[in-house]
Amino acid sequence: MPALQTYRTPLMPDWVDYNGHLRDAFYLLIFSYATDAFMECIGLDGDNREATGHSLFTLECHLNYLHEVKLGTEVTVRTQVLGHDRKRVHLYHSLHREGIDEALAANEQMLLHVDLAGPKSAVFAPEVLERLQGIVAEQANLPVPEFVGRVMKLPG
Repeated sequence: MPALQTYRTPLMPDWVDYNGHLRDAFYLLIFSYATDAFMECIGLDGDNREATGHSLFTLECHLNYLHEVKLGTEVTVRTQVLGHDRKRVHLYHSLHREGIDEALAANEQMLLHVDLAGPKSAVFAPEVLERLQGIVAEQANLPVPEFVGRVMKLPG
């Protein structure tokens, strides 16, 4: 299985800055919507959150802006599960123009499964773990994305 296509949208006019480019904050908004769609893929949709009181929280997020994105562009997000344990999932989202493999932006996230009553970390339900394991197995042949694990620092 290739990366999951988790979100698709045209750029909205109010997402664009004075240069005609997608504002930096809206890259993260698009990736956030892709995370929501991923949650649905693994069984953590709204009904599940309401029934269990569990959700995912973002612990850490890295965002790489690779190419400008202009008004009128329709974009898609591809999502790869890099790993998971009993409580966390490590995701990689990449933003693309429809039908083009070159990424416009890259987003790496570490998410924590949380019991909202605490709030405190919680183990994934067995059916969620099973879905995660299935996705990881289907994506096993995908290469590690280029922008995973980057550290921000000045050379020197």
